[in-house]
Amino acid sequence: MDPRRTDPPPVVQTAAMLWLAAVAFGAFEAVMMISQQLYEGTATFMEMLPQGGFRLAVFAGAVFLALRVKRGENWARLTLAGTLGIFGTLSLVIEPARWLLAGGSISEAVAGAGAMELIFAGSRILHLAAVLGAVTLMFQPRANAYFKSA
Repeated sequence: MDPRRTDPPPVVQTAAMLWLAAVAFGAFEAVMMISQQLYEGTATFMEMLPQGGFRLAVFAGAVFLALRVKRGENWARLTLAGTLGIFGTLSLVIEPARWLLAGGSISEAVAGAGAMELIFAGSRILHLAAVLGAVTLMFQPRANAYFKSA
């Protein structure tokens, strides 16, 4: 990084922090899902290992890219927006959207949910908000100027 370069503007710093928050929420959700399946006996540790390994790789990649975004590396911004911003968002919303389209009721789901389901849903909502917020902030005018100066 060029030592003469200015610090990232607040929108870029906040976007990077939101990506890190999204990773934290994703990791929390992964631990909850894997733990539940292991506890219920619906999967073995060896069956969950590839999924856990894949998620770990995605999380590590997202952290790496978020730190590069903070440094003003436009390729990292475009990579995050294109991969996790688009495909990651789809992976977060596709199952709830299918469920709603099949006639699911949010009020009935909330009424019948236990503590773990509510915690998971809350985490998923915050996860999605962090991703959408990060993508939005990465393309604000001050962020665009910062990335162009790199």
